[in-house]
Amino acid sequence: MTEPFNPSRFKKQRACVLGLGKSGLAAARLLLAKGFTVFASDTRPAARIKAEVKLPKNLIWEGSRHSDRVLKCGFVVKSPGIARSAAIISRLEAAGIPVFSEVETALSFGKAKTLVAITGTNGKTTTTALCAAIFAEGLPRGRKALACGNIGRPACETAPTAKAGDTLVMEVSSYQLEDSRFFKPKAAVIMNITADHIEHHGAMSGYIEAKARIFRDQGPDDWCVFNAFDPLTMKLSRRCPSRKLYFGPKALGVHAWVEGEGIRARLPGKAEAAFPLPPIPGEHNQHNAMAAVLLALCQGIKPAAIRAALRSFKGVEHRLEECGSAAGIRCVNDSKATNVDSTLVALKSMPLGAKTMLILGGLHKGSSYAPLKSLIAERVKCVLTIGSAAAKVEEDLAGTVHLFPCGTLAVAVDTALKVGEKGEILLLSPACASFDQFKDFEDRGNQFKELVRQRGAK
Repeated sequence: MTEPFNPSRFKKQRACVLGLGKSGLAAARLLLAKGFTVFASDTRPAARIKAEVKLPKNLIWEGSRHSDRVLKCGFVVKSPGIARSAAIISRLEAAGIPVFSEVETALSFGKAKTLVAITGTNGKTTTTALCAAIFAEGLPRGRKALACGNIGRPACETAPTAKAGDTLVMEVSSYQLEDSRFFKPKAAVIMNITADHIEHHGAMSGYIEAKARIFRDQGPDDWCVFNAFDPLTMKLSRRCPSRKLYFGPKALGVHAWVEGEGIRARLPGKAEAAFPLPPIPGEHNQHNAMAAVLLALCQGIKPAAIRAALRSFKGVEHRLEECGSAAGIRCVNDSKATNVDSTLVALKSMPLGAKTMLILGGLHKGSSYAPLKSLIAERVKCVLTIGSAAAKVEEDLAGTVHLFPCGTLAVAVDTALKVGEKGEILLLSPACASFDQFKDFEDRGNQFKELVRQRGAK
C-alpha cells in the first residue's frame, strides 16, 4: 500500500483488526463507531479473551489463531505487538490486502492539525506527560492538549475526538513507528537509543530504523529534536529532513542546556530564555524537560506558560513513583523500567551506600543485566529476583550483592521487609517486560503499590 489510510476508500468493505490488546480493541471500537463491519482475530485462547476483554457487542471475532477469515477482509489494522515477521502478515502481503497501524488509523479520523510525537528507549512517557502539561497551559482558551499513544491512552480512543485547534501529544513506541508508513508530526523528538526490543525487531539495526520513522515523512517546515548526549541519536539526526534542534552540553552549541539550577534555551533567530527544572529527581528528567521545552517553543508556546507547567509538574505513575512505606522502608514504584537502561537511570537516582533493595526480573528481552553491576555494587543492599528471567538475572549479577530468588512480587516484597531496616528503600525497577506474570507494566506497578499498602497497614 503506497497511500495513507483513507476511510472513505474502504467504506463498504469489512475491516479486520489483528490483536485484541488495548490498542487493537480501541481500533475495533472506533471502526465499529464509524460504521464498519469489523472482524477481529487474536491468537490467545478464546476462553481467555472472553475472561479478560470486554468485547464490543457488534464485533465478530475469533481466538486461538489467525484463520483464512482474515484474508476475506478489505483492509487490516494491526496491533503493534504483532511482529511484522508474523506469518499472517506475509499472507496478507501476498494477497495484496493493505495493513495499517493503529496510530495512522486513529489519525485518519482526527481533525487536529498539530501532532507532537515523542519516542526513544527511555524517557518517552515523562516527556509526553510534561509536554501535554505545557501545551495545556499555553494553548489559547478553548483548545486542548491531548496525550495519547504508548502513554496508556490508545490513539484510536483519543485522536478522533480532537478538534482542528487541538494538539495531539503522542508517545510512539518502536512497534508503532515500525507499522506507520505515513506519519508526519509537526514536531518530534528522539530522546535516546539503546538496545531494546531486539527480540521483536530482529536486530539493533531494525530497532534504529523503526525510531527513524518518526521524522522520515517530515518536511522542511517541521521540527525534530535530538539528544546531543546520545551518539546513536546524533548519528541518526544526519538523515532528518526537517528543521533540527538539539539539547545537551552547552559547549556543543545546542539549543537547550542546563545551566546552574535551571534550563536555558534558544531557538534559531530567537532570544535566549530561562526555565526552571521540574521538581522531579534525576539527570534523566533534566533531559526530558529540555526536550519538552524545545518542542513547546518550536510550536509557539510562550515561555511564561512553559515555566508555569514545569514548576507544577509532579511526574508520572509507575516511573520512580513514591508509593508509601512499610515497616519504615520507603517504597518506590518504577515498574515502567522494562529494560536495563531504564533501571540504570533509576539506580542513578538512588543514594550511595547499601541503602536500596532492588526487585529485578520478569520477561527477558534479550539484553544482559551485567551493565547494572557497578551501580548495584555502589548503591544496592540486595537484589530480589522475580519472574521467568530470574535465573538469567542471577547469573549475570553473581558476585555483586546478596541475591534472593523470590519468584513472585509478593514474596519479594515480604522478603525485603524481613531483611530491610528502617530508612532503607525498596525499589521495583525490574529491567524486564511484565507479560510473564502480569497484564502489563501498569498491572505490575499497581500490584506492587497494593502490596505496599497492605503491608504498611499491618
